[in-house]
Amino acid sequence: MDKRKSENEWKRHAVQGLWALLTNSYLMGFAQGKIYRGKLKNLCVPGLNCYSCPGAVGACPIGALQAVIGNWNFKFAFYVAGFLMFVGALMGRFVCGWLCPFGLIQDLLHKIPFPGKINTFKGDNLLRKLKYVIFFVFVILLPMFLVDILGQGAPYFCKLICPAGTLEGGIPLVLLNESMRSALGWLYAWKNVLLLVTIFLSVLIYRPFCKYICPLGAVYSIFNPISIFHYRVDKNACIDCGLCAKACKMQVDPVKNANHPECIRCGACKKACPVKAIR
Repeated sequence: MDKRKSENEWKRHAVQGLWALLTNSYLMGFAQGKIYRGKLKNLCVPGLNCYSCPGAVGACPIGALQAVIGNWNFKFAFYVAGFLMFVGALMGRFVCGWLCPFGLIQDLLHKIPFPGKINTFKGDNLLRKLKYVIFFVFVILLPMFLVDILGQGAPYFCKLICPAGTLEGGIPLVLLNESMRSALGWLYAWKNVLLLVTIFLSVLIYRPFCKYICPLGAVYSIFNPISIFHYRVDKNACIDCGLCAKACKMQVDPVKNANHPECIRCGACKKACPVKAIR
């Protein structure tokens, strides 16, 4: 059973890796130290993938939402909001489990052997509400109301918090551009501290960024109970062995709620079920 679960997990990682390569396929950007600015950059990708990554060929939906929510470009604002609702209604947090590049990075970091791995702790459920607060404050409210003279807000989540942006965009661009290295300040140092903390916590805790911080996960989690792609548990076939709940690294019990907002649709519970009650 453990071998089957491991094989299934690596298949998922292969899909994650392939998607990360497809959405960051502008290899010339890494050679030149510049970001892609073609027409594809106007389209959003489903997962959290930094717009400023030298290889990115699409826009991060969270970054795009911050960029337009405070100005008069309603047409693009409606596109971003519609995109998020469409993807959420179609797949829910399947995106988190299978398509998000930063999710893959956290998955691989957690495989690093380390004593004292943490499954859960007191206050874990309450802390998971933080990502909703971050979404409303840093993605919606601040870009909408703290605007410049032209009525444009700043991408405050990207600027002040996002470790994915630091890893995918900030560090590569600084390494590839001497002019950027000469302009580094406290903000860049702060973002790197957050990245290092996220990396360390990812070794100890499974996907801490997804659980507690990610505003995109917060959006998609709302759609989990109603998305077209979802899980069903055959209560007649279920033998209440608890193996599915034990297999879930997001601490979800599929028998109680197969489409819990925290479920990233990784399929671990489905593989662990000995009677195939989860579909």
